[in-house]
Amino acid sequence: MQLPRVFVTGVGVVSSLGLGKDAFFRGLEAGKSGISPVSSFDASQLGRQLAGEVKEFDPRDHLTAAEQRRMGRCSAMALAAARMAIADAGLGAEQLAGPRTAVVLGTTMGEAQLLADMEKEWIVKGPQAVRRSMIPKYGSTLLPIHVARAIGAQGMVLTLPAACAAGNYAIGFAADMIRTGRADVVVTGAAELIQELQFSGFVRLAAMAPEKCQPFDRNRQGLLLGEGAGLLVLESEAHAARRGARPQAEVGGYGLSCDAYHITRPHPDAAGSIAAMRAAITRSGIRPDDVDFVNAHGTGTKHNDAAETKVVHDVFGDRRVPISSMKSMLGHCMGAASALEAVGCVFTLETGVYPPTIGYETPDPECDVDVVANLARRGKADVVINNSLAFGGYNAVSIFARPGVLPAPDDRLATAAPATPAAAS
Repeated sequence: MQLPRVFVTGVGVVSSLGLGKDAFFRGLEAGKSGISPVSSFDASQLGRQLAGEVKEFDPRDHLTAAEQRRMGRCSAMALAAARMAIADAGLGAEQLAGPRTAVVLGTTMGEAQLLADMEKEWIVKGPQAVRRSMIPKYGSTLLPIHVARAIGAQGMVLTLPAACAAGNYAIGFAADMIRTGRADVVVTGAAELIQELQFSGFVRLAAMAPEKCQPFDRNRQGLLLGEGAGLLVLESEAHAARRGARPQAEVGGYGLSCDAYHITRPHPDAAGSIAAMRAAITRSGIRPDDVDFVNAHGTGTKHNDAAETKVVHDVFGDRRVPISSMKSMLGHCMGAASALEAVGCVFTLETGVYPPTIGYETPDPECDVDVVANLARRGKADVVINNSLAFGGYNAVSIFARPGVLPAPDDRLATAAPATPAAAS
């Protein structure tokens, strides 16, 4: 049986740069900052007060009253982005309903704010004071359930809590579902919410910058948190063709690995990340020279950016492949980061625009890469890489390409080298 190509046919976004595909794309091209003072809780005693908070999102604009009662803010953002992606794909209700549509979403903490609210009620007033209506809302496993219920999808539903690499994990799993014939359509991506406990935790880890995130800059001081949802509709080539859909991008291969080293730092030699990126390239049936742009994980922390530079040099050698970090604009959206950035990769493929790394001022010899600094750049955009690293040593790399650029999936398998254990995906 010939393996199907997997196409992105629609995208939806809830982000600090704006709501919807068009606003998100305009923000990326303009190098807009989505960073502002936190307003959802009092951060004045924490020593840090800035984040990529989504201030424009109002669930009442996107959900029915019944849906609003059933779910928390993280699920609401995921469902709103899913509806945007489905509308962008031009899929009708009758094309989504049934067992051939699946929902696979990533997150780190899901509805952690609801759990924190319940704990406060318990501590202050006792267990009987906890509102019964809150109990069925907080599980991270509910994110894809809410989306599936809203669109009538009766195929597999799955939450992948793979830390800050969760978006790439979800997209890779979703693509495999289509390649192996288990689904025709998968709504995938990730959602994440800024929450007080999470925010204070990163302050305590001394990982947060005081004013701005400056990936790859010599004077970088850490990350800023963000939130939002990035959702993609993936379809098999045959399903998209039957309904006359226009593919926006093709999902290529992906690579996964674990550093097996440290809970918060990447391995200094970056061997796991290198293996994951090489696996993604090999499984896409291409060579490193075919990659036109790298969307970096680019957190703005000392260790992460230095390790990621080693990956780029090892994989691409002396070639100066353009690289940029959307986290400089969005903040680090945790589990949703690589999903939002995957939507950004679709933007690059469709427009030839490499989004900038804003706030980049002083080159760092330890991060000697071709940073797209402060202003967007135009260039060849047939194949792009989406790189993500996460606490615990999760490494996940996905590849997106213009439709028709990659070899047929069967040809990719025929030419792919056997994977090492570190690069298995």
